[in-house]
Amino acid sequence: GVSYRDLEEIMEERGVEVDHATLNRWVIRYSPAIAVKAKSQKRETNRAWHMDETYIKVKGQWTYLYRAVDSHSDTLDFMLSGRRDEEAATAFVKQTINNNGFPDKVVMDKSGANYAGLANINLLLILAGFTTLIDILQVK
Repeated sequence: GVSYRDLEEIMEERGVEVDHATLNRWVIRYSPAIAVKAKSQKRETNRAWHMDETYIKVKGQWTYLYRAVDSHSDTLDFMLSGRRDEEAATAFVKQTINNNGFPDKVVMDKSGANYAGLANINLLLILAGFTTLIDILQVK
């Protein structure tokens, strides 16, 4: 990645004198507004999702990459987790729903953890009085 000191040098090469600490303050101050603007311009996602996880190495450590895409293969969300279990899958589904709204259906492999995570969300929907649940389709 690019550090604040790297950015300081890059800007200095272009005739702009700014301290790396100032760059950090700008990021802290303006990134929430940029995130809101970016989220407002995010296009509508398809209501049919595909969810999967894979085991990858990040900085020398094996970790699980959870990923959700819509039917157009656009990435909806992702999450890194040290575990592949019901708790991690539930957290990922909640995160994805918070960022993209509720899906009509989710297609996944035969992963028991992912199924349990979505079943937990459906249980929460039932307890909250919703009559429409997320359709869970397992393939492979």
